[in-house]
This record gives sequence, structure tokens and C-alpha cells, in this order.
Amino acid sequence: MLDHVVHFQHLMEEVSSVFFVYDLAGCRVTYVNAAYEQVLHGTGSQVNEELPDLVARLHPDDREYAADCFARLAAGLLREEVELRLLTPEGQEQWLCVRAFLHQLADGSTSVAGFIDDISVKKQYYQNAEKFNTKKNSTLEILSHDLAGPLRLMQSLTEQLRHQLQAHPDPQLQELLRIIAVTCRESTDLIHDFVDNEFMESSNVELKRERVNLVERVGIMVDNYCRTQDKIDLHFLLETSEPAIYASIDENKFMQVLNNLVGNAIKFTPSGGHIRVGLSEKPGQVLVTVADTGIGIPADLHEGLFDKFTKARRPGLRGEKSTGLGMSIIHTIVQLHGGRIWFESEVDQGSTFYIELPA
Repeated sequence: MLDHVVHFQHLMEEVSSVFFVYDLAGCRVTYVNAAYEQVLHGTGSQVNEELPDLVARLHPDDREYAADCFARLAAGLLREEVELRLLTPEGQEQWLCVRAFLHQLADGSTSVAGFIDDISVKKQYYQNAEKFNTKKNSTLEILSHDLAGPLRLMQSLTEQLRHQLQAHPDPQLQELLRIIAVTCRESTDLIHDFVDNEFMESSNVELKRERVNLVERVGIMVDNYCRTQDKIDLHFLLETSEPAIYASIDENKFMQVLNNLVGNAIKFTPSGGHIRVGLSEKPGQVLVTVADTGIGIPADLHEGLFDKFTKARRPGLRGEKSTGLGMSIIHTIVQLHGGRIWFESEVDQGSTFYIELPA
């Protein structure tokens, strides 16, 4: 049996992940492998002396989360990996992935054993990709208005010109005008179909949840809209109750939900109007709001708004078409996150959509 233990320890000394064993009753580390020195830059023989400093270096936003995870682990309720940030002496963030489990020893005592990996590079790559996705989604919504608007105007002018030229029939000219009108209509439909398909595909993939700072991510989205507010003649604002608000979400899908809600607000808000995105935190819950000063939703269209192919679908103020699926997909994605969505709206008084998520 002793040979097996020695062989096991030899294997643990070779792995690049930090492997540790922590005695719950004694509140001390009973074993840590050599990777501790490379990953956490400590001295293995002094790990218990260094443990308070490691805890103190936890990112302030992660301390309460880490304590909750440890309590759930000790109670045997933690099943998922945990991602935490340590602050280096230079103030930089080091992302760690912790995989831990309870281990019952032969003498009846309980220990926590697990692995710690430095995922800083992977996390930075992922965060950059998600920032790009967030900007891509909001840019698509903006482009769908910037590009489709002139095409709809050209289509309207072409129809007027065709009507005025009926008194002076010229078959060749009429055919050219017809081709221009059809091309404008098909191009506008293509733009909106592309944006709609991007959103509809998001509901067909399993959620990949992560603990995300919504203030940071939603801020990127709203900032992207603010950069173009002069072009589309609408005003955008982000309001938050805290400098950082965290929730466990599939970032790509949830940001598509918010982009779709903002896109709908743009469709139904006249020029010069305001669109406000709000984030607030309550015990155990996060509330996200998207409010506009648009034309509102008639009372007879409230019921069934989140149904597939809802009767509430209608073209936007600038002629944007609707598939009737957007709100249904939004509702599905919010429910997959364990949240709920509802709205308040009156004609000519604007609309406010609320999304409540578990914190």
C-alpha cells in the first residue's frame, strides 16, 4: 500500500496543475505538489504560512463568491469548476480554475482535494472573443438600420418616380425603375434576414455559463451604440446601481438577447428619442432593463407577445420587417438562464422590458 502512495505522489509531482489536499478539521494544507511554486509562486514547504496572503490577494469582487463556493464544497454541494482571480503584487489579474472535491479518509476525517490551473491566457483570449462578439452583434443591429434605411428611401423614391412617369410611358425606363425597386426591397430583406438568422441560431445551442461582470459587458454594448447615436438620431444611456454586478450567464447568448431588445427599441423609437439600459442588484437577483421613449405596444397586443409568430409582430417605424420569432427566442434564452422576462408599455409612452436573473 505504501508503494502505491509513493507512486501516486511521484505522479502528482510531475503534473503541471497544482494538486492540493486540505484538512477541513485542522484548517491546513496537508499536501501540495511542486507545481504550487510555478503557478502560485510560493514555497511548498511554507504553504500554510502563505495561505492567508493568497486569500488576501483574491480579487475584491471574487471574495464573497469564493467564500460561498467553499461553503458549498464543504457541504458536498459544489459540483462545478470555479474560476477566481488573484491579484499579483503588480496589481495584475491571474485567473485560476479550481476543481475540488470532498474526500473521506479511513479515520473518518474529511479533506478537500483538487487541482488549480492558471487559465489567464485562455481567459484573456476568451474575453477578447466575447468583446468582439458583443461589438459584432450591436454593429449588426446598427448596420441593419444604417444600410436598410437608404435602400428603403431609394425604393420609395423609385416608386414615386414610376408613378409620375406613367403619363409619359417609356417601357425601357419603367423596367429599369422596376429593377431598382425590386433590388432595394430584396437587399433590405437580405440585411434583416441575416441579422435575424444570427439571433435565431443562438437558441439552438446548449448554454455555456460563466460568471460575468454585466456592467463591463453591457457597457461595451451601450458604448458601441453611443458611438453611432448621431447617425441614427437616438440617444443611449447605461445606468447601474453598482460598479460591478455579476451573474452566471452564457455571455454570447445573453448579449444577443440585449442587442435584440435594443434593436427592437430602435425600430419603434422616433428620431430624437432615448433608449436606456439599466442594471441593478438585489439579494440573490440581478435586474436588467431596456427602456425606450418609443410608440409603445397597444394593449391588445400585450398577450402572446412572447409566442412564436406572435400577432404582435409589426414593421418598425422605418419599415423594418419582423419574423415574429425574436421575442419567442428572447423568452426561451432567459428561461434557460433560470430567469424571467416581462414588460410594461403604453401607446406613445414607450416600453420597458425587465429581465430578472439569479445573481
